[in-house]
Amino acid sequence: MREIVLDTETTGLDPNSGHRIVEIGCVELLNHIPSGRDWHQYVNPKRSMPREALAVHGLSEEFLADKPAFEDIADDFISFVAGARLIIHNAPFDMAFLNAELEAAGYQPLPFSQVTDTLALARRRHPGAPAGLDDLCRRYGVDNSRRDMHGALLDAGLLAEVYIELTGGRQAALTLADAAPVAHGTRATMAARPHPLPSRLTDEDLAAHRAFVAELGANVLWAQYDGGSEQEDANHRDGAGSTDA
Repeated sequence: MREIVLDTETTGLDPNSGHRIVEIGCVELLNHIPSGRDWHQYVNPKRSMPREALAVHGLSEEFLADKPAFEDIADDFISFVAGARLIIHNAPFDMAFLNAELEAAGYQPLPFSQVTDTLALARRRHPGAPAGLDDLCRRYGVDNSRRDMHGALLDAGLLAEVYIELTGGRQAALTLADAAPVAHGTRATMAARPHPLPSRLTDEDLAAHRAFVAELGANVLWAQYDGGSEQEDANHRDGAGSTDA
């Protein structure tokens, strides 16, 4: 299963008011494990940068002036996310901006059915608890000490770790790590049942098995494990009389 954890930075809160994307960061997960493939791009919004937005992500007009416009990177972005489920925190916000940019550039919008919103997921799993990205990093012990300002690729990487914890993606590994080690060359054993389970073999089954083994010859491997018909019948009778489960 291929998933893309995605985050954006913008010039403001509402694409319908003329605000634009200035950064996109993507982290690829394969079966809930980071693949090592990222996609990251700064974007020239072709507009001024409000002071409030600059305080959040630190991306100035001067820094973004020589970066490509969204329409110049749209093909590459679409190719990277194609066929993957998108993992986004507060997905309606990012999706509104992404689809506004895609439509303005002449592309089809991304379907919301392709998206998992980790904010909604966190609120369902921890009702009433704070569910911001920093809150979830603290809850799950994810190191967010480098997050002095928002950054799309940094936040996507943190969200990837949080998402894996939210969905129990490390549960199997943690369970194995906590298990007591077994010394090399030893074999785990289980206590024998006080009474054998009832046999499901009929007398006809046993007779058919012996006839089959007899046709294979005297040196057949089966003969080494066949204790003889009398012993086999005794085992069958002992098992058939037990009801221990």
